[in-house]
Amino acid sequence: MGKSQKKRAMRRHNPVRVPDSHLPKGLASASTTSSKAEAILPLMQKMENPDASERKWACVAVSNLIQNDPSTRRLLQGKNVVGALITRLTDSEEEVVVEAAGALRNLCIDGGYDICAEMYNKNILAPLKTFVPKISSTLSQYLENPKAATEGTQKLVYEFADNVITTLWCLSETSNKALNAINEINLVPFLMSFLASRERLPLAPVTSAAQCLYVLTDDNYPATSEVRTNADYLACLLSIARSNLISNGKTKEVDDPRIVTLRVLAAGILRNISPIPPPSIASSVDIDRDIILPLLQPIITSISLAEDSKIAQDLAMQHETLPQLDQLSIKNTPKHDHKPPSEVELERLEAKLRTIQLSLEILTGVCATLPDPEPVPENAGEDDDIDEDNGGDEDAAADGHDVQMGVEPVAKTNETNGALPIFVPPLLALIQPTSLSFPPLASPSIHPPTTSALSAIHISALECLNNIFLSLGTSQNPAIAGDKESGQKIWNDVWTALSLVGTEAGPGQERRQEMWEIAMGVLWGVGIIWRGSLVPNSDQIKLLAQACDSTADVILQVKCIGTLESLAQYPDLIEANESISNYLLSKLPLGNSPANIGTEPLIQVVSALVDIFSDENMPYDINFRRGGYLERLAGSVEGIKKAVKGIDRKKEGGRELRRRGEEVRDNLVAFIKYRQQLKL
Repeated sequence: MGKSQKKRAMRRHNPVRVPDSHLPKGLASASTTSSKAEAILPLMQKMENPDASERKWACVAVSNLIQNDPSTRRLLQGKNVVGALITRLTDSEEEVVVEAAGALRNLCIDGGYDICAEMYNKNILAPLKTFVPKISSTLSQYLENPKAATEGTQKLVYEFADNVITTLWCLSETSNKALNAINEINLVPFLMSFLASRERLPLAPVTSAAQCLYVLTDDNYPATSEVRTNADYLACLLSIARSNLISNGKTKEVDDPRIVTLRVLAAGILRNISPIPPPSIASSVDIDRDIILPLLQPIITSISLAEDSKIAQDLAMQHETLPQLDQLSIKNTPKHDHKPPSEVELERLEAKLRTIQLSLEILTGVCATLPDPEPVPENAGEDDDIDEDNGGDEDAAADGHDVQMGVEPVAKTNETNGALPIFVPPLLALIQPTSLSFPPLASPSIHPPTTSALSAIHISALECLNNIFLSLGTSQNPAIAGDKESGQKIWNDVWTALSLVGTEAGPGQERRQEMWEIAMGVLWGVGIIWRGSLVPNSDQIKLLAQACDSTADVILQVKCIGTLESLAQYPDLIEANESISNYLLSKLPLGNSPANIGTEPLIQVVSALVDIFSDENMPYDINFRRGGYLERLAGSVEGIKKAVKGIDRKKEGGRELRRRGEEVRDNLVAFIKYRQQLKL
């Protein structure tokens, strides 16, 4: 059977903390959905005011106005707030610069990729580059002489550093072009200086530095190479990842989520730069086994999303409304450190949820054991005009099985031989939506950041399960396959989650669709492992068929077909087999008419039908004989041959698909001959 050969790219930073895709496009619609539309123009005018206190007030007001308010954010974007704030980064007054940096940082986090791209295109890196050496120099002075400045002044510098680093972190995820430009700044020594001095610095800029470094070392050779070859950097990261509590000279609350986040980020950075070459002492450390898994397991098992969702809803109801713009004056400039208790707790809860999300993203990498296909020799299959009746046999013989996927990293998540990975139960718990996870379009979330974090957790947990089960599906472990009760429970748990997600479509419901798409891979993997033991459900069969028919994504189609194949092999429900078989047969070409499905899904359909009816002694084989399936398959051979011959080897993945198509084509021809000889 065909398998997805590319491991899914990990999302390192949530693209949109306060999503706005549910809003109609255009500034006019944003004006009607924002309660602060009339305040926008006066605010933008104050941004250019000769009075520095007015400019500072305007920068701070931007941060407050966009909070959980995508409509107002859109209006501000339409008035070029990004360009205005970037201009303020070169303001003559330092406090204006600091507040402008804070507003830009909040826009990055709340608005995601689009705003970051706009910032990059408007050359935000020019002023940001000048801040890095200045912050570094000031930081060194404070560390050498803590009394060099007042506590208030130091706090201002640390907040400014946090804002600059967070903006660089977000920008680095915007595009390869932005990443390459940031690589030229050579940020690694700057960021590592925060981690090295973590005991004497506030947690906020230290954690931001770790987050930025985590992003920069993700498949980015310049940063990866620099960290990997520096013994001091490696020792620092190992120390953080292995520590139980980060102390910075003052008593810190043990349950501060940023402490846990810092450890997780350090572990993630170490994984990004692995393998670490000798003679470093870190080269002898098995990062996954000795660092990642012992750290992440208690993190993902220690949370109840249902409880946290309830807490978030209660806090959001209590949340005090921030002052409206017309109630503010220059003397009453809003401050970020004067937040109501409910807001502080909501931010604390969101940080905790983001740490869970981050942990799952790293765990997804540990479980991502689907390697790329082995390279096909350059001279293999160059002749596209070979005899299709004979050609490809040599390839099929050389590749008479699916590309195998290694399972060693998954095996490391096991504590007992023959048992399911220990992460499976907590992951199944984390895919179950809460009342706040996927609010309906008609009732927007009471607290969008929490909703965004919850849905990201569900998706990341599904990605972990996807990699685990597709990997276990190739290991053919009899002990796991024999545990039919566990297989059925896992199957039911995934469907329970999907029933809670629902099928509402449209703008603002993209996360629902993503859940379904990833879940199809999980169900396929579960179906592979427990093939023939999962009890088919007519509603589930219909949903799988509908998902296949309603998407243009060929990979999703393949997953649906593969899952249906597994259900069709349950021996005791002949009606379910008939329903699935007829659906699969409807996808075949007939005579000179081509198939009504793409070539890759078609190959999966043919493979599925051959596998389902490979044993004529199965109870459901009566459907094959009674339904005339043999004649229907025989009538599709020429169309299948044409489809396989039409695969372009020069396209990405074309060679592998062509080889697989030729194999399946040959298997079909052999299968038809075999069934004809049986004369049943």
